Amino acid sequence: MRMRSVQLSKPGGPLEIVEHNIPEPGLAQVRIKVQACGICHSDSLTKDGLWPGILYPRVPGHEIAGVIDAVGKDVNEWKSGQRVGVGWHGGHCGHCDSCRRGDFVTCSYLQVPGISYDGGYADYMIAPKEAVAAMPDELSPTEAAPLMCAGITTYNALRNSGARPGDVVAILGIGGLGHLAIQFSNKMGFRTIAIGRGEDKEEMVKKLGAIHYIDSNSGNAAEELLKYGGSSSGGRDAGRGAKAILATVPSGKAMNSVLGGLAVNGKLIVIGVSNEPIEVPPNLFVLGRRSLVGWPAGTSIDSQDTLSFSVLSGVRPMTEVYPLERAAEAYQQMISGKARFRAVLTTGH
Repeated sequence: MRMRSVQLSKPGGPLEIVEHNIPEPGLAQVRIKVQACGICHSDSLTKDGLWPGILYPRVPGHEIAGVIDAVGKDVNEWKSGQRVGVGWHGGHCGHCDSCRRGDFVTCSYLQVPGISYDGGYADYMIAPKEAVAAMPDELSPTEAAPLMCAGITTYNALRNSGARPGDVVAILGIGGLGHLAIQFSNKMGFRTIAIGRGEDKEEMVKKLGAIHYIDSNSGNAAEELLKYGGSSSGGRDAGRGAKAILATVPSGKAMNSVLGGLAVNGKLIVIGVSNEPIEVPPNLFVLGRRSLVGWPAGTSIDSQDTLSFSVLSGVRPMTEVYPLERAAEAYQQMISGKARFRAVLTTGH
């Protein structure tokens, strides 16, 4: 039997659709009939050869939703016909220090679909059994796929932020990650403030669950954040900043601009990947016990938690859907920043 894949023959090359035989799963692997695959900014690591050691040709894609249609002989926990997803965490070694501590997402030999092996821009893909997450019936493949990376990264970072219901949480950036982060933050009970550029976003972010919108083009975002926080009832404890700021934008400059809006014991959580440095003022961080951390998605069970919470709370991605053969067009829409808000490929399965 034959299948279609969209592959890169070399770094910086075009996305090309090819046909080849459908692969068989190994002993501890499953084969997934892909129904949808989200296009993530991190796919540029494969497209442009920015991740060391990628072997080409390579099929990108790590926001995968589909159905298992074959399992290896050593796979007992998954069955043919199950609805599943695969995200950034595509397998781990099991023996490095991180794995021995159960911290699989920081595995020294972490596997990533679309980087370590062929990903979801295809009719079928093979994944290690430990990378697979169950997909609830309530979610369509096009809804579930973006949650396997953009969703889990924002949800997992927020639930590990230290913020509690009623605390002020700011979301920096209103894009593929940010529009989900606003929804998750609101549904977790945080007083959610969105920070973006331009007046035209205010109505939308409030519909997503933000109580306030800060336009960084028209004022100082950090000073605006300091008007919120503390007690929501006013008085001496009103204001003083955000318990957590989730930075979804790939811009060190934008992150620098909001550091002054952190409350005492506040935390800037970085999930937007950028090579730009973040300039940390020592006095601000030392005197207020403020901190800066990064958060790298999560494992397959974290993906299941994300999908379950999305069903429970009604969080859904906003998507632009393209057929597999238009992958190059969809990728360009994403990389140009024009996608509103996640581009998703479908295979017709």
